[in-house]
Amino acid sequence: MRDIPSPTLPIAELSHAATQANRQTAPPRARLLVQWARHEDEVREAQRLRYEVFVNEMGARLNPPQGAPAAHDIDAFDPFCEHLLVRAIEPGERSGPVIGTYRVLTPTAARRAGGLYSETEFDLTRLRGLREQMVELGRSCVHPAHRSGGAIMLLWGALAEFMHRNRLDTMVGCASISMRDGGHYAASLWQQLSQTHMAGIEHQVRPRLPLPVDELRQDLAAEPPPLIKGYLRCGAKVLGAPAWDPDFNTADLPLLMRIADLPERYRRHFIDPS
Repeated sequence: MRDIPSPTLPIAELSHAATQANRQTAPPRARLLVQWARHEDEVREAQRLRYEVFVNEMGARLNPPQGAPAAHDIDAFDPFCEHLLVRAIEPGERSGPVIGTYRVLTPTAARRAGGLYSETEFDLTRLRGLREQMVELGRSCVHPAHRSGGAIMLLWGALAEFMHRNRLDTMVGCASISMRDGGHYAASLWQQLSQTHMAGIEHQVRPRLPLPVDELRQDLAAEPPPLIKGYLRCGAKVLGAPAWDPDFNTADLPLLMRIADLPERYRRHFIDPS
């Protein structure tokens, strides 16, 4: 397997249409720019945003490494990952705060890290045949003032460009579902998606700490969260039953998306806009 080079630093401006949609929540005439983190201080900005969303907003309980700065979401996989950022730029300014982020673990980096973050929650044995061309996506979040769609579309566009440029074909990750209702919504959503979006048996995985779905309601009309709905529209498949993450108080659904399964309209938008 060839080594994956560090990403170049593509910077894209938000389209006029997305800007119009974002005006209700973003500062007037703010531009959104996407870029890869180049220095540790930029990674720290992403980690502060993650802390704001996961801890202050969602109530997660973190176990940071010893010596980690306060009010940052940091784990052992961060040093091995590439970090994708979206900034909101005010008129007349050259930079602005990070308002959206993803982290990406490449196959080469995963070997250096000793595995994937997802493997702490799932037995991924059946994915071993995909690993040489598979990246893990994780820790995605967007500031609540910028959740109208523009930021996530920029992130996805940069991710697609990264996959295409490095000849990678598969993305895997855990999509989190809130358990503030005790898990009934998550169990019902799993029941629905297991009937419509399951991967083939050859790629199905098992949770290490399963959500106890048999003890929960599974008959609620559960609309997928926007991020999961977006993944499914792009051809993602559910790999198995959700795991329970007690620290984040979420049910984590294992998802896999292959570039070959991307619908043509999204392929044209993200990979071949010409």
